[in-house]
Amino acid sequence: MTSPERILIVRPSALGDVCRSVPVLASLRAALPEARIDWLVQDGFADGVRAHPALDGVVEFPRKRLGRMMRRGNLPGVIRWLNEIRRARYDLVLDCQGLARSGIITRWTGARTRIGDAGAREGARLAYTHRVDSSAVPHTVDKMLALLEPVGAPVEHDMRLFAPREDVAQAAGDARFAGQFAVIAPTSRWAGKRWPAERFAAVAQALLSREGGRGVERVVLVGGPGEREQCGPLLELAAGNDRVVDLIGQTSVGMMMAVIERSSLVLACDSAALHIAVGFDRPIVGLYGPTDVSKVGPYQREKDVIQHTRDGDVLDHKDERLGGPMMERITAEEVIGACLERLG
Repeated sequence: MTSPERILIVRPSALGDVCRSVPVLASLRAALPEARIDWLVQDGFADGVRAHPALDGVVEFPRKRLGRMMRRGNLPGVIRWLNEIRRARYDLVLDCQGLARSGIITRWTGARTRIGDAGAREGARLAYTHRVDSSAVPHTVDKMLALLEPVGAPVEHDMRLFAPREDVAQAAGDARFAGQFAVIAPTSRWAGKRWPAERFAAVAQALLSREGGRGVERVVLVGGPGEREQCGPLLELAAGNDRVVDLIGQTSVGMMMAVIERSSLVLACDSAALHIAVGFDRPIVGLYGPTDVSKVGPYQREKDVIQHTRDGDVLDHKDERLGGPMMERITAEEVIGACLERLG
């Protein structure tokens, strides 16, 4: 393969997966320091990688706008957007998503080298000139790094993230994010991944009590704008305690990253906040139920996960009937202990 000059990484979503794809970028940059490297990412998640020093440019994927075009039959508008990417004349594209939309985008670029996983779903594999068999590789991060094999780029296990400068400056100037504080990310898109909100509230209260000299000065709550209904007991706690900072639905991705970067601890279910915390090398406690930690756990931080599986358990996070009872096996007491251990 000739040395590529213009490279596109295709990883539009989800936010946690975008953030834990950065070792692919770091590896490409180390191997090809003179190449231009862009990243196609869903517009709402662009802050996850925009400030990374190894990246030259972001190509925003306006998923909602393109979806409206498709529903209205405006296929020419979609094609015009695709043609804008084609005009960049990429000679190497790596599809780190492996779904129909990422495969279509990858093929439309017209790049002479298009790499993806041989097991890509929804027909995406038909878009690739090089298909990498990663079936023997368990973790999703290592599966993405396997795509570097046809390029000949040595693997760099560099998970570091970089928050946008303006968000870093804003967080640094906010007294709520000074001193020792814990970030709690209690929400998940999937009900089967959620831990009971009242147990999160119990942990927050224990951390704030600072018994034995351990604990934090403040607890900061983060989550998406549509997730507040998952957080009732925590929101009640925040309403009556000014040491609990309610940021649920009130931050950009970049600001959430900047807050996590300054934190002393991150407690979360299997969610983007946990993977962002890994990217900033923060102490973490991850609460897992119906998902396989060996495949989607915090990368190289499995020891920071609390999970109680039993013989016969089916790991299907989309089925709340399976996931809910698994998450409820995790007690507030053991989570408090794990948090205090990391703070100690």
